[in-house]
Amino acid sequence: MKHLRPLLLLWLVLGLSTAFAAPAAAPRVVIGAERLLTKEFLPLIKGKRIGLVTNHTGLLPDGRHLVDVLHTRKDVKLTTLFGPEHGIRGDQDTHVASGTDAKTGLPVVSLYGKTRKPTAEMLQNVDVLIFDIQDIGARFYTYIATMNHVLEAAAEHGKPYIILDRPNAIGAVYVDGPIGGEPGEPVSGVGQLPVVHGMTVGELARMFNGERARRKLPQAKLTVIPMQHYSRQQWYDDTQLPWVKPSPNMLTLTTAAVYPATCLLEGTNVSEARGTLHPFERIGATWIDGQKLSAQLNSYNLKGVTFRPVSFVPDSIVDGIKIWPPKFMGEQCSGAEMVVTDRNAFESAKAGVYILHALKTLYPEQLEWREGRMDKLWGTPKVREQLQAGLSPLEIVKQWDKDLAHFRKVRQQYLIY
Repeated sequence: MKHLRPLLLLWLVLGLSTAFAAPAAAPRVVIGAERLLTKEFLPLIKGKRIGLVTNHTGLLPDGRHLVDVLHTRKDVKLTTLFGPEHGIRGDQDTHVASGTDAKTGLPVVSLYGKTRKPTAEMLQNVDVLIFDIQDIGARFYTYIATMNHVLEAAAEHGKPYIILDRPNAIGAVYVDGPIGGEPGEPVSGVGQLPVVHGMTVGELARMFNGERARRKLPQAKLTVIPMQHYSRQQWYDDTQLPWVKPSPNMLTLTTAAVYPATCLLEGTNVSEARGTLHPFERIGATWIDGQKLSAQLNSYNLKGVTFRPVSFVPDSIVDGIKIWPPKFMGEQCSGAEMVVTDRNAFESAKAGVYILHALKTLYPEQLEWREGRMDKLWGTPKVREQLQAGLSPLEIVKQWDKDLAHFRKVRQQYLIY
């Protein structure tokens, strides 16, 4: 038996080392743009004239921009660039003009000015359309509306449409908020989405296109090039992909996490801290007491978030980019900062209702509603009307349940991951 003891010790050591070994790191997510030029998908664009809808987020993980990659290839012809809000290079914070891309000399057609949907004339020199933009996961973040306008044009003019899928920055599990439109109608546009939709751009495109059939509208010849190694539970920083701020005021993933809640303040005279290095993470005004507001918000005991007093002074330049003049520019604002303590428990759409309720409770005389903007952000006038009528936040969010259940059922049909 003595000669077996060394083997037994070796077995124990190996067993223990295996038991306590760190789990293997998950592989990096491979985005749709990386797969476009593989043998599997290259035939979709080979020899074709391409119209590319993109912006500064259309990067491959090695830092190359898809515009530059396609522009230098001999087997495809990139003819037209289509720019969303903030422009092709992501440095504009107002309506975007058409023009010429300084780097490639290609024509740039703005889809965030008077024209939001490509016309037949704009598509004259295009055989196939491609969309590659990083979204964040909120209904009112305008890139998905641009994606859908292009889908409509592709369907109407018979142009194949390729979506290069990318992660939902804030995870693709949480779904919440009121539904716009009539109950049960086809989900064929952003107006029928809840505030937080829990889908990737590719999944949204599949849904918008599929639901067009329910409205007896022509469908686009749609191809979604899916990601590899992606799980819908992943937040962007789980993907091992480099973060590129999707718009001038979307500085970090923390900004994206709270954005569905605090962007709603665009429908009021309260600052959402645009013009600072913490946009959407802070709210305030010259007439707010930050201590009182933070105490009121903390009294709600919202899951995964706490509030602390803060002061800030909005400026017209953020991170080197000139932005649309913010509220209270150059003035000292007092208010509250959102500190997310558990991002998977945090319910940003519900938090938006509680924030508005706190402001209305503490500052009924100073708070002003910009009704048109507020109703457009929520997708319905109901939330504003219910708050003004004195309903509690709990009563308001409870009324979303039935419509959300219907949306989840429709959404399930179009999920890829």
